[in-house]
Amino acid sequence: MKLLLDTHLLLWAAGEPKRLPKNIRTLLEDRDNELLFSAASLWEVAIKSGLGRKDFRVEARLLRRGLLDNGYSELPIVSDHVVAIESLPPIHKDTFDRILVAQAAVEGITLLTNDPVVAQYPGPIRKL
Repeated sequence: MKLLLDTHLLLWAAGEPKRLPKNIRTLLEDRDNELLFSAASLWEVAIKSGLGRKDFRVEARLLRRGLLDNGYSELPIVSDHVVAIESLPPIHKDTFDRILVAQAAVEGITLLTNDPVVAQYPGPIRKL
């Protein structure tokens, strides 16, 4: 199964794996699953880290390198993802979360999230 992790799950997986529920850790450790991260998540980390957000205290460059070194694949943002945002219901205002939902829908990838608002979107979304 292809799994796209939202930004907070990526940060937890990379720096605080004990914050992840056991069932999610099991999914991430299963070699049959392909783990992906979005370029949007790195963009979010770079912006929010630069703003001094305490929950984003990581360098995007180091996070990217660590994810790639640990077998994650990068999902770039393409125009299909961007135009798919138009068809999303106005459930969430966060631009980064909306692009992740659109990417999951367009690519047919399961989005893993801990955000109950994101989990309200239709499509391949799984809340912890």
